Amino acid sequence: MTNCGWDKISTRDSSFFRPLHIFARSSSRFISSSGCVWKRRLGLVRGKWATNNAIAVDGCYHIAAMASILPALICASEKSANIARACKREEELFQLLIEEKKGPDKNKKFVQDFKTLADVIIQEVIKNDIAEKFPEVAPHIAGEESNKFENGLGETITVKVCKTEQETAELLGKVLDGNLKAAGLLAKCIHESVCIDDPDLQKLTIDIPIDAIGIWVDPIDSTNQYIKGQFEDKFKDGIHTHGLKSAAVLIGVFDRNSGQPIMGVINIPFHEVDPNLRWQGKYYWGISYKDINIYSVPKQNPAHNQLSIVMSSSEKESIKKALAPLCGERMYYACGAGYKGLCTILGLVDAYVVTEDTTFKWDTCAPHAILKSLGGGFVNLAKTLSQPKDGDRGGFPELQYARPDQGAKQSDKWANIGGFVAYRSREQLEAIINALSLTAENTTSR
Repeated sequence: MTNCGWDKISTRDSSFFRPLHIFARSSSRFISSSGCVWKRRLGLVRGKWATNNAIAVDGCYHIAAMASILPALICASEKSANIARACKREEELFQLLIEEKKGPDKNKKFVQDFKTLADVIIQEVIKNDIAEKFPEVAPHIAGEESNKFENGLGETITVKVCKTEQETAELLGKVLDGNLKAAGLLAKCIHESVCIDDPDLQKLTIDIPIDAIGIWVDPIDSTNQYIKGQFEDKFKDGIHTHGLKSAAVLIGVFDRNSGQPIMGVINIPFHEVDPNLRWQGKYYWGISYKDINIYSVPKQNPAHNQLSIVMSSSEKESIKKALAPLCGERMYYACGAGYKGLCTILGLVDAYVVTEDTTFKWDTCAPHAILKSLGGGFVNLAKTLSQPKDGDRGGFPELQYARPDQGAKQSDKWANIGGFVAYRSREQLEAIINALSLTAENTTSR
């Protein structure tokens, strides 16, 4: 990101220039990102500004000094990306980390789905780092992975971040059957300090009550592709069908009262390779809270007239056939719920469609929040299709994150029951819903 310097702020009474800063509120005190206590300053700000590498802000919001959770989330995602890359550098280590998911942990979408120690470590690092700065949030951070790991001796060990690097290394040594060198490498990554030098983050002012939020974490979305470790340089219209570039760290924040997503961070650890053949990552974020909509990506309109959709290659043939007239050749397939959500966020496609219960709250919370900040969203497909077709359908039911969906089984407690459509505009969403409604009617009439 680039530093946009000083920005003009228009108030009801005057126009003036001043730097914007990012703050967050913690209980009744207001603390700046540098740790200084500030008095609350209120004023109405209206603005919209963006460059290709800058932050965009829509709507009206109040200036308030408060402790910022966004930089903490981004730092946690960057540390997580470092751990993911470190595990891939040590091939022998990576083979030791693989363990097949069984029982309730097994995702029914895959013949084989894997849980890696990297998954567990990253999840625990995110929980630990956020809880250290915001202890009141700690009970409300949840993720995909169980932190129980079985080593070669059949011992079940609870993976956690210990107080010191040495203690963490000793714990991981037990998981890794005494491989102290590998354990030490991981412990070093876990305990290193990660700072984000992002001047644009210092220009934001947001007012989100910390005591009302929950956080969903997917430590490595598209684990299957992460394990396979393919460097795929072939893509179609900017979309990679598979490979390491579809692996993502997802951190989504939601309002525990309304269940709505309000903040998301997507970190792609393997975004590109530098001239020295080392992987470099990239992160994206967005905030959508009340009348605040802020995002780190350029708000683009696709440069084509035909609708474009991304989905899993395992999607039902009847669904592909129903959507084909809308898309023509602009129907794409890719791996990873987070990555397909990111393709929609970046405007590479107009929508992302899932018709089965194969995604979970931790898969969608982060991309949902970012897409919502851009004016789009994630709607529950089954509920939308069940609405009366005649006349105005009214509001489309967005996915919610505070409670399990009705009808969810215990093993799929946090699944997005009924599938969803992630969309960039309501007009495009309605076209997709209309096409899928015909398929649903034909199926019912048989």
